[in-house]
Amino acid sequence: MSKLEELINKLCPNGVEFKKLSELMTPNPKSKIGAKKAEQMLKGEYPFYTSGKSVYYINEHMVDGENIFVNDGGQADIKYYDGKSSYADHVISFRPINVNGKYLYYVLMKKKEYINEKMFRGSGIKNINKNDFFNMLVPVPPLEVQCEIVRILDNFTLLSAELSAELSAELSARQKQYEYYKNLLLKNYDGEDNTCLKDIAKYSKDKINANELNEDNYIGVDNLLQNKQGKVKSSYIPKKGNSTKYQEKDILIGNIRPYLKKIWLADNVGGTNGDVLVIRIIDDNVIPEYLYFVLSSDKFFNYNNINSKGAKMPRGDKEAVMNYKFYLPLKEEQLKIINKLNKFKMICNDLSEGLPAEIEARKKQYEYYRDKLLTFKELK
Repeated sequence: MSKLEELINKLCPNGVEFKKLSELMTPNPKSKIGAKKAEQMLKGEYPFYTSGKSVYYINEHMVDGENIFVNDGGQADIKYYDGKSSYADHVISFRPINVNGKYLYYVLMKKKEYINEKMFRGSGIKNINKNDFFNMLVPVPPLEVQCEIVRILDNFTLLSAELSAELSAELSARQKQYEYYKNLLLKNYDGEDNTCLKDIAKYSKDKINANELNEDNYIGVDNLLQNKQGKVKSSYIPKKGNSTKYQEKDILIGNIRPYLKKIWLADNVGGTNGDVLVIRIIDDNVIPEYLYFVLSSDKFFNYNNINSKGAKMPRGDKEAVMNYKFYLPLKEEQLKIINKLNKFKMICNDLSEGLPAEIEARKKQYEYYRDKLLTFKELK
């Protein structure tokens, strides 16, 4: 029998008392500082909690000790901090009383989905119904039980965070290894650049009508993913007019902020706009997959970034892109390089799919374990 089970059997074998949240908290005064103002303030040592995911650090604090912060608009984002801190004007802040503060935080995290579904109301940006929130019933076992639950969940949280960090680091390492291996195979030695892009490719000038486009074959710069991760379905589709047409095996490159490294080898026919370059091979001696590997290399993106124009929203120079020089081997050698990279990419893709799935599984395991620990029978 675990220590927690022993405590429950000894201190609350017949169930625990449920209390309203309002009985377990002292509200803090409403903040007069907005998130935008906090972002502009000098960097400091005290965390400033906003109504979103962002946490700023400023030079002043509004509260000290254990406090819980819940944004009152959008969806519940619950944070806990023990120490000097501040919060934005759209954040509900309160100090836990008559309860272990960390325990109360874990209970609210368990109820987060319920809070989002039942307590946020409105047609536009939803706001929390504070009356419902403060009257929500919370299980309050004896303090010794609360402390033991906090100890268990703190340890489990730490282990989960460490595992997620290790898995994420492994995924990043594999991706860097793939990039290194790709750049090594494509490495251009001095004097070996024998081809200019404009000699073997051109920009597409073909047009496609809007009625032929859908979420799968319209490519805007927004649905091209950063860091060479391909594309996702488009949330915007033109209703009328013509767009630049791309064909299967064309290479599409995001031309806004080239440092984001947006590129995709087309596997269908579709359309795009002026913010995306459509590069089409015109030389039968060039294999599209090989050219894609060349243009998805860090060397090309560094070149494109250096030659981009503009400060706030730099754009790639279309002429400079076509003047990019690289080494083009014979077709047989291109095929060898493609086969080697595809095999290595397959390994990396397996990891890219497997590791995030493992991280998500660990997260669900933690949530299940947390919910089990925080489920009590109500004392009659």
